[in-house]
Amino acid sequence: MSRHRPPCLVLAAAASLAACSPADPPPAAGPPPVQAAAPRVVADPAYVAGIERWREDRERRLREPDGWLSFTGSGQVAPGVHRVGHAADNAIVVPGGPEHWGVLRLEPGGALSFEAAPGAALAVDGKPLRATRLLTQLEEGGPTSIHAGDQRFYVVRTGDVHGWRYRDPQAPALQAFAGVPHFPVDPSWRIEARWQTFDTPRTLDLVTSNGTIEQARVPGQAAFERDGRHHVLLPVQEKDGEDLFFIIADRTSGKQTYGGGRFLYAPPARDGRVVLDFNQAVNPPCALNGHVVCPTAPPENRLDVAVAAGEKTYPKHP
Repeated sequence: MSRHRPPCLVLAAAASLAACSPADPPPAAGPPPVQAAAPRVVADPAYVAGIERWREDRERRLREPDGWLSFTGSGQVAPGVHRVGHAADNAIVVPGGPEHWGVLRLEPGGALSFEAAPGAALAVDGKPLRATRLLTQLEEGGPTSIHAGDQRFYVVRTGDVHGWRYRDPQAPALQAFAGVPHFPVDPSWRIEARWQTFDTPRTLDLVTSNGTIEQARVPGQAAFERDGRHHVLLPVQEKDGEDLFFIIADRTSGKQTYGGGRFLYAPPARDGRVVLDFNQAVNPPCALNGHVVCPTAPPENRLDVAVAAGEKTYPKHP
């Protein structure tokens, strides 16, 4: 799982869905032991500079013509035959390109194909399109992108639901992007958590922003104390050796930060420890653009503490 491309994706209100439980829960009864709040840590200039460089790189990626802000259209695709194009008489009306792109077919079994309209001047892989089978992002080599100049149309799948997506390198949201607000760098939110590997990876059901459920592999759990409370987080990891991917929410969610939660990546655990740097907690793609589907924060990863670190709510632009 790449740090730059989270799994098929984003967040609305989280549903109460849990397929596994932490193996190291807090005490079942009685209040937690009172501990002093985390002491104020004097910021190391080199650490602060490193976080600022990381933020600059993150915003550079968001400014890319093919980044999350380039989406300008989306919708669901039901089984059947659908005319696609910019004109209002199409079943699927896209925000640009020719008046009539062609015909999209989705078979009951999930097979997809597209036949271009005469004179539409569409292309796939740089070659003129007449008719082709379409792949989703879940198939090797997919998704198949149909280009009309610099703009492109393709189909994705989350669970059993198919949806179309439209990207434009001149998208208004991309042109209006002026950076993402964030909390000041706080080195006390760089936490070395204890890591426990599960004997057998568990499966966690994640509810996506369009209501589908995606199963995720959970290899273990990270535990730490903060402000007198014990916290446990479950990460997703598609394959051993990849970064750990945490989908988290906390007491800033819906106030200072995006209501559905934020994403946090961490290097694989070493020597029973995993570094959770909440200064690198970011908005999920769906917080930046409503045309993206993301997984929601599972109940296990809703922290009973205000994580005043990382990115704040992004002010969307039309």
